[in-house]
Amino acid sequence: MEAEVMKMLAVGLAVGLGMLGPALAIGLIGYSALQGLARNPEARGPIMTNMILSIAFAEAIGIYVLIVAIILAMIV
Repeated sequence: MEAEVMKMLAVGLAVGLGMLGPALAIGLIGYSALQGLARNPEARGPIMTNMILSIAFAEAIGIYVLIVAIILAMIV
């Protein structure tokens, strides 16, 4: 394979595997929040606040992965 093909394959694998973690984290956070709301509906405010904050942190990791992949695609 050519070097350019290998570079793009590496970038694609980095993004694919790097986004897998935040995607699973967001899914688990949502599942746990809904389960907590089902058990205790009166605690909706604190649960939703913590869920949104946790999802934002998980999404930030995905954005970091995307930035690194763009840098790899441009430089290497």
